[in-house]
Amino acid sequence: MKKIMFVGPVGVGKTTLTQRLKGLELNYYKTQAIQFYDAIIDTPGEFLQHRKYYNALSVTATEADVIGLLVEASNQMHTFPQGFSSLFNQEVIGIVTKIDLAESEAALEKARQQLRAAGASQIFEISSTQNQGVEQLKKYLTADD
Repeated sequence: MKKIMFVGPVGVGKTTLTQRLKGLELNYYKTQAIQFYDAIIDTPGEFLQHRKYYNALSVTATEADVIGLLVEASNQMHTFPQGFSSLFNQEVIGIVTKIDLAESEAALEKARQQLRAAGASQIFEISSTQNQGVEQLKKYLTADD
């Protein structure tokens, strides 16, 4: 399985997606520090939201095979700078979270566009609470390189 590092703002669903992928009960708690699991690295949202932590993301990424940038479907705020993926040497994918809360197709498309502009090579659309789209991400992570 490819080891993935999740990067996204506070509340986007990184920890919930981690729990879903690991088959754990979904329990919300605020990630205070980088959490390392066998095939997942869960980063605090503050590491994206404060540029002074970009170096920590870059260094931590050396432990990952792929970087997952997460954007919430219902959040219209611009999260990632254009070309953000250039911070990493690994493949960067995009993950639109909370698709069950999207207000419209236009909101989903805005999230997709943001991930493309950040440099995501492909995009997955997920609802961790509804278990939608999670299998597609699992298949990608378990596929042979």
